[in-house]
Amino acid sequence: MLLLQALLFLLVLPSHAEVTAEDHAEVATEVSGALIPPPKGTCAGWMAGIPGHPGHNGTPGHDGRDGIPGEKGEKGDAGLLGPKGETGDVGMTGAEGPRGFPGITGRKGEPGEAAYVYRSAFSVGLETHVTVPNVPIRFTKIFYNQQNHYDGSTGKFYCNIPGLYYFSYHITVYMKDVKVSLFKKDKAVLFTFDQYQEKNVDQASGSVLLHLEVGDQVWLQVYGDGNHNGVYADNINDSTFTGFLLYHDTN
Repeated sequence: MLLLQALLFLLVLPSHAEVTAEDHAEVATEVSGALIPPPKGTCAGWMAGIPGHPGHNGTPGHDGRDGIPGEKGEKGDAGLLGPKGETGDVGMTGAEGPRGFPGITGRKGEPGEAAYVYRSAFSVGLETHVTVPNVPIRFTKIFYNQQNHYDGSTGKFYCNIPGLYYFSYHITVYMKDVKVSLFKKDKAVLFTFDQYQEKNVDQASGSVLLHLEVGDQVWLQVYGDGNHNGVYADNINDSTFTGFLLYHDTN
């Protein structure tokens, strides 16, 4: 069968006297079946063989070298804002900065409510000569007793506001020696003695700070027998007794 096909093909070939090597090659590739190699040299009327099957793909070649970096592209559009991240850890405290300039003075505030003032004071004088010892001296000449904390009927000061008080007395001495004491709650806390000089008017005085509680009483009295009661007063000589609150207790 193959031989018959070859003979038929020769009949259609051109009647050239000379056939080139290229013509033989084409004939060889067009004939199916077994491949007949073309003869060496020039041969008229040679029949080419049948084309062979395609060969298998070769192995991939090695990667080529990296190309030259291209030009920098234009800046792209900003992306969408991402979600807020978690709060980070507190950082270390930084160094103290320089001290700033003083600020502007603020406006003057509104006047506040006045604090309550505690008052307790008295100042009294003697109107008659004292003759009775060991009892409170009744100073009945009132110089000041606005709070009525001194009782002229008993000669005693009554504490109504607890705190620190100042007491003083000024005694005119005449005719006899004087021994007086200042009492607090039935106890003498201060003593004064003055010896009378004949045919002369003398003076005796004393003062003290005392802390009093509500209800405490303070007064003056002559102590001892009647020979030391030379406390005196008339229209030109006074014997006085004074006391007032310095600081009230805050508790």
